[in-house]
Amino acid sequence: MRIFLIGLADAVDVAAFSSSDDPAEPADSSPSSSSTSAEPAEVPSPATSYAGTVPAPPFPEGLDWLNTIEPIDLAQLEGKIVLLDFWTYGCINCIHIIPDLQRLEEEYASELVVIGVHSAKFLNESDTENIRQVVMRYGVEHPVVNDKDFDVWRSWGAQAWPTIALVDPLGNVVGTHAGEGIYDVVQPVIEGLVAEFDDQIDRTPFVVAPESATSANTLLSYPGKVAVGDAGRTLYISDTGHNRIIAADAETGEVVGVFGDGEPGFESGPADQARFDAPQGLAFDETTGILYVADTNNHALRTVDTTTGEVNTLAGTGQLGWPPAAGLLEDVRLNSPWGLTIREGRLWVAMAGFHQIWVVDIAGEFATPAVGSGLEGVANGSLVEASLAQPSGVAFDGSGRLYFADSESSSIRWADVLGEGGSTGLLSGSEENLFDFGDVDG
Repeated sequence: MRIFLIGLADAVDVAAFSSSDDPAEPADSSPSSSSTSAEPAEVPSPATSYAGTVPAPPFPEGLDWLNTIEPIDLAQLEGKIVLLDFWTYGCINCIHIIPDLQRLEEEYASELVVIGVHSAKFLNESDTENIRQVVMRYGVEHPVVNDKDFDVWRSWGAQAWPTIALVDPLGNVVGTHAGEGIYDVVQPVIEGLVAEFDDQIDRTPFVVAPESATSANTLLSYPGKVAVGDAGRTLYISDTGHNRIIAADAETGEVVGVFGDGEPGFESGPADQARFDAPQGLAFDETTGILYVADTNNHALRTVDTTTGEVNTLAGTGQLGWPPAAGLLEDVRLNSPWGLTIREGRLWVAMAGFHQIWVVDIAGEFATPAVGSGLEGVANGSLVEASLAQPSGVAFDGSGRLYFADSESSSIRWADVLGEGGSTGLLSGSEENLFDFGDVDG
């Protein structure tokens, strides 16, 4: 695969170091002026040089920066390997690679500098304060530039979220990669660059200035979802930023229970020892007293026995799944479960990362896609043909119709899932364009 980067003056041809089958979101309506042409990808041999030959385009002046004291000039980073991460915070695929970036930063703390280039999909995502909140929410500590007018995006020829680019220690472009699963693609290249430029690398620590998260000392941090249980007596809250579940008296607000020790992890056990990672959706089963939890960053469904406090795993291995495939609960691989609702012994899951609604037969110990083809979009139709866009919340009405918040298409949609020959439809929003959003009444 060859990526044609559009520089400030002339187009330059730079080899990509990998193509990817992992999910990425095409920027169909972004102001990208680049083009691509496909060629067979070559796997570099150990003796292959990773050095680039084309100078990296500079950052324009006048952009807002986060996690740094002053704007960054790429020329000042000579001697460092630089990784640019083109992302937008409403893109689930972009969120999925944050752990990979953090892992690379830890492993190459002296050699690598990661810079996030936030090129917003929606207008509200281009607001610097909104980006600041997301940076704090996801614990992003590397510098982030607000590329609100797509100037950096265009100069690098990006075409999809997420896209990453590497720059060698002499300031030349090594290549680009679009899609998830970046660690296995990028780590060998960084390792090769470290070996090749060993005596030219500046290992002086790169100083950052992380945004201060004021929620660190508050009871709640970016709470995501709630569920009411115990016949209306208890309010269960997913304290997402603190990686735990809080139970409160629904009338007085007094905290009556905490599940999870607050540290991110994937551990079962007693309430004060168990660990979650950014839990979101909750569903309470009144007949059993079990609270079901969408453990989003662990790509798993967890259970909390609200009588004993014991936490266990219902489904998921802790590893992100792709492509979507049904399976037994003990070995099925999920992808960012975000919202939950329970009905007659079956758990319905807004599976944001798969762009689908899944159903879990708790007694049968089996999970399967129920709504959506897995393709991202706004098309309605039969349950298997409809395309969804990062569903994040689900709820049944009295008639048994399932409603879901299709967050990336900024719409509320429905699915008839309980009968035969079900279909999907639109309650509010657009069914023509994935990029439509707004606050127009009607």
